[in-house]
Amino acid sequence: MSVPGAPVTPDWLALREPADAAARATELADRLYGWLPSRSDGPLVVRDLGCGTGSMGRWLAGRLPGPQHWLLHDRDPALVDRALAGMPAGVTAEPRVGDLTALDAAQLAGTSVVTASALLDLLTADEVERLAAACAAAGCAALLALSVTGSVLLTPVDPLDAAFAAAFDAHQRRTVDGRRLLGPDAAPAAAAAFGRHGVAVVRASSPWRLGPGDGRLIEQWLRGWIAAACEHRPGLVPEAEAYLARRLAASARGDLRVVVGHADLLALPEIRS
Repeated sequence: MSVPGAPVTPDWLALREPADAAARATELADRLYGWLPSRSDGPLVVRDLGCGTGSMGRWLAGRLPGPQHWLLHDRDPALVDRALAGMPAGVTAEPRVGDLTALDAAQLAGTSVVTASALLDLLTADEVERLAAACAAAGCAALLALSVTGSVLLTPVDPLDAAFAAAFDAHQRRTVDGRRLLGPDAAPAAAAAFGRHGVAVVRASSPWRLGPGDGRLIEQWLRGWIAAACEHRPGLVPEAEAYLARRLAASARGDLRVVVGHADLLALPEIRS
């Protein structure tokens, strides 16, 4: 995904894609599938917000009925090009380069599904409110995956885990270019926003569960997690190098387990229980 103040790299997106795919709540995709046939007369139009290199398309397209046409939204044209090249066979797609936070109901007209992965926590409360309002007015479903919840569990425990976790969560709620990001508050904020517009939401847990075999991802996640924590709380800097070394050593031995909390949510007009 790419939104203001949130640079990403193709290498990082490729590294996390298998963990994302394993974590996303398949039961929500199944529920969306069951809702769609009576709602879609022609090709299913799916808008992927913050598409990055297209991992959501690769995960979701095969779980939805065809034919499908995807509109790939991102601020970074290089990422959109990669997403277009990587879409599954039989799915058509086109680019939408620009500010995805400005979508309104008129732009969503004809859209069956709005989807996003690891995006909501990078938005503001106002941006999430506008997204919910636009989806509700356009009558389209929204499947929004992998919003961070602030829950991080590392096993075995280190005395500094809690301090780094708290500083990271505060960093996720930081203000960037005048935008106060929702961070771990994103999923409940989105559910409340859809509710204000008369759309019920089903939520599901979608944690990363990392262990032996995930060493490269654990290392890169740890480095980014610790760096963000130190950026927000510079007092942690003197402890950071030794803390990282302990955690990487445990990972190299195959001892470290990491559970990173995420939440998925599905918003369907006139949702069926």
